[in-house]
This record gives sequence, structure tokens and C-alpha cells, in this order.
Amino acid sequence: MRYSLIMAGGSGTRLWPMSTAVQPKQLIPFVNGRSLLQIAFERLEGLVDADKRFICAGNAHHNIIIEKLNGFEANQFLGEPCGRDTLNALAYSAAILNKIDPDAVMAVFTADHIIEPVDQFLNIVETGYEIAEENENALVTFGIKPEYAATGFGYLELGADYASGAKVVDNFKEKPEKAVAEKYLNAGSDKYLWNSGMFVWKVSTLLKCVEKYEPENYSLIMKIADSWGTDSFINTLEEIYPKLKKISIDFAVMEPASRDSDFTVAAVPMPLTWLDIGSWPAFAGICEKDNDQNSLSSDNNFLMDCNNTLVASDEKEHLVAGIGLDNMIVIHTEKATLVCPKERNQDIKKLYNEIKDKYGDQFI
Repeated sequence: MRYSLIMAGGSGTRLWPMSTAVQPKQLIPFVNGRSLLQIAFERLEGLVDADKRFICAGNAHHNIIIEKLNGFEANQFLGEPCGRDTLNALAYSAAILNKIDPDAVMAVFTADHIIEPVDQFLNIVETGYEIAEENENALVTFGIKPEYAATGFGYLELGADYASGAKVVDNFKEKPEKAVAEKYLNAGSDKYLWNSGMFVWKVSTLLKCVEKYEPENYSLIMKIADSWGTDSFINTLEEIYPKLKKISIDFAVMEPASRDSDFTVAAVPMPLTWLDIGSWPAFAGICEKDNDQNSLSSDNNFLMDCNNTLVASDEKEHLVAGIGLDNMIVIHTEKATLVCPKERNQDIKKLYNEIKDKYGDQFI
């Protein structure tokens, strides 16, 4: 049976001050009144039945997620008491699905992507499901055709043809320096793709990998899964989960599996419009633009002699005005206002942490 899992546990600190602990980026209704999580959930319509779409997120967001998503039930929410990176989120979810259905095939998506056109996306994911269903030890990932020499994404180095247009992944490349990214771009999309962070695999196959490469995490996660459906589940989860070694799925599973003859990591190209809304410059890509290429996401704004500047506000009655702004980010909320050059957007996470150190939770 086919299942899907949307990972929605990110804190979204690079989208502060709109993204907060109470309402992280995936829950902000800033895409025509819809949240990124709503878009991700609805995007799977026609591919995976609504009752087979699971979400893994922080327990603190349990109620708001169930409230906001039509057709989503409480038993489809897989809560984390704390964040322990993507390996543990996915292994924990796979272990629970394995108890529900040992033959489950799980596709993994994240709650911060804008992908168009949706019909082509669904056809490509269908191909990924078919490859995973037909190949017992396949770990399928989806690669995005690079549009520029991105230094904020990892890359997939492709090798031999595999099945249904997929290629074997020879190596996972970490976020590169600019010169290296340009080399990857010039090599062409038949050699390098952006790593999208989306996957398909049999849950039993993923659990085999976790047992082989991260046996301590595997043992602890299986204890959690063994308690699922019992009165002791919540206590077991809260006791064990914080003890799990924090590590990403790429480092823990995908990289070693790509070098292991027992498994095949295969990439299905996804030549679509794909935006990872993980920063304010990325968010600007989905906003309306004026004649001076200013990106506007507020009801009231007035810019004079400004160029290539992002303005966003979540207060409908508040006017944001600017003079002579060039390549800037201006974000206004009830609690805080951010003004930042676009080229310094990667420092917002550092700023967030320093504000937290000084003011505690007051502004985050």
C-alpha cells in the first residue's frame, strides 16, 4: 500500500520574524492565505488517499495542524517531542508505518516547497513509487534540474541508467562553494541534480539501512515503535526520542547506501518549477512584483526609488514605506520588524539565536 509522509518539523529561523516557535514557516498562511503545509498536503490529492497521508512534526503543533488541514485525522499525526534531525523523523515514522502495514511504500515530502505544474509532479512521483515497488532494495530520490550555480543546495552526482528514466546516484555532494557549483552546473543535468530532499522507499528497506548504518538509533526507535498503540507510548517516546543521535538522512543513510552493493540509490529527474521556501529571498520568488522588481507581500506599502526589495507584513492595517532601498528585505510583524540586505539573509538564523539569548522567547 502507498503512503506519504510530510516532514513539517522545521523551525524556519531564516524566515523570522514571521516564522516563530508558535507558528513556524510551514504554518504561516502567507501564500494567498494558505500555508506551505496545506499546499503540500493538498498537492498529493489523487496520488495518495487522504487517510494514508501522514505528517511528522513537533508535538507542540499537533492541534493547529489537525485544525487547519481538511481530511487530516489525529491518528495520522506522528509527533516528535523534540527535533532530532531527518534520520530520526523518517526512521520513527517508517517504524510506525511498518507496524500498520509491513508492505508499506512511503514517499517523503517536506512542507516548504512550491512545485509546479502539479500534474507533472504527480506523474514523476508515480514513477518513483513504481521503482520502489518493483525493486526491493531501492532508495529513490528526486533530483531537480539546476537553474543556476546554487550554493545553498546539495547535489546528486549521477551515474549509470537504472529504471524508468532514473539514474544511479554515485555520490551526494554537500553545499558547494560558488566555483564548484558552477562546475556542476556546466556539467549538465544528466550529471548533476539538486538534492530535493524528497524520497520513496519501502519502509522495510529504510529500516534495514538504519539498522545497518545507525544500529543504536535503530534499536531505540524500535523500542518506541514496539510501544505504539499502548498506554506507555507517550512516556516511551518522550523518554527515548531526546536520546537519539542527531543526524540527517543524507549523512546517515543515503550516502553510505550509495556506496553499498546491498542497496541502490536512484534519482528520478524532476524538471519542474521548484522553490524551496527556506529564506526570504526564496519567498520573494512567489510574490507579486512591481515595475522596479520589488517583491510585495503586504496589503499596504509605498516604495519610493526602491529596487529589488522584498516587503512583507502580516498586519493588514499597517503601512510599510521605504525610500531608496536597493536589494533589501523588510519584514514587519506585530512583535518585530526586520530590515536586512538580501546578501546578508543567511545571517538571519544567527540574528534569531542572539535575540533568543538576549530576550528569551519574547520575540521569537
